Amino acid sequence: MKDKVVIVTGGTSGMGRGIAELFAEQGAKVLVSGRDEKRGGGVVCGIKSKGGKAAFMKSDVTRPESNKELVDKAVLLYGGVDSLVMSAGILGIGNVTKVPLEVWDETLATNLSAVFYLCRAGIPRLEERGGGTIVVIGSIAAYKGFPNHPAYCATKGALVSFVKQVAIDYSPRIRINLLCPGPVDTPLLWDSAKAFPNPASAVSDVARNTLLKRLGMPEDVAAAALFMATDDSKWITGTAMTIDGGIMCSG
Repeated sequence: MKDKVVIVTGGTSGMGRGIAELFAEQGAKVLVSGRDEKRGGGVVCGIKSKGGKAAFMKSDVTRPESNKELVDKAVLLYGGVDSLVMSAGILGIGNVTKVPLEVWDETLATNLSAVFYLCRAGIPRLEERGGGTIVVIGSIAAYKGFPNHPAYCATKGALVSFVKQVAIDYSPRIRINLLCPGPVDTPLLWDSAKAFPNPASAVSDVARNTLLKRLGMPEDVAAAALFMATDDSKWITGTAMTIDGGIMCSG
């Protein structure tokens, strides 16, 4: 990743933060996007303290113009864009008859439309560099239902088809892949657990139900994202890869 320019959305916490930190450690110039300026500044300071190159831009990825501004900022700071990593996401908890309509709409905008917007703004810039890579963070919720998560599951399922379509339209210049994490120890997981009667036991139970008997960590997903963003995966595109400790094998 040396001197590659990477945009990471949702980069202020959890998996997105882990990805931003690892990519910078590997030599990338990282533009971190998020809504929390204080946390974003903390991520950038941490990266720079280790000799990495990073900047933060406060951005609402649900707005098409914000995604264009994000791409333009990367070009202004670093001269171009080589890779897009979309990690921004929300849960939108509530069953079909009770979830507020605005929550449903916001979940679709954040988890699905934002991916479309950044691809739309970023792909021309990737093509200017002769090609590039796109990594989208999905979820095993693309394949498995969870109580009170219809908006979340719907958006993650849609990403499987969306990634295939982008791969069809823009190969071989651009490779795009979807990572589908299982239970990863992030704030989002603990928020998700609130949909269950006993959140703490729900998290411990899901960790025990993985074949590897532990929750995933942000660095587990970051390592897979790095693989997909580099030439180590140069014959992989349009795929969805689960990173779940084997929990999908056990039902």
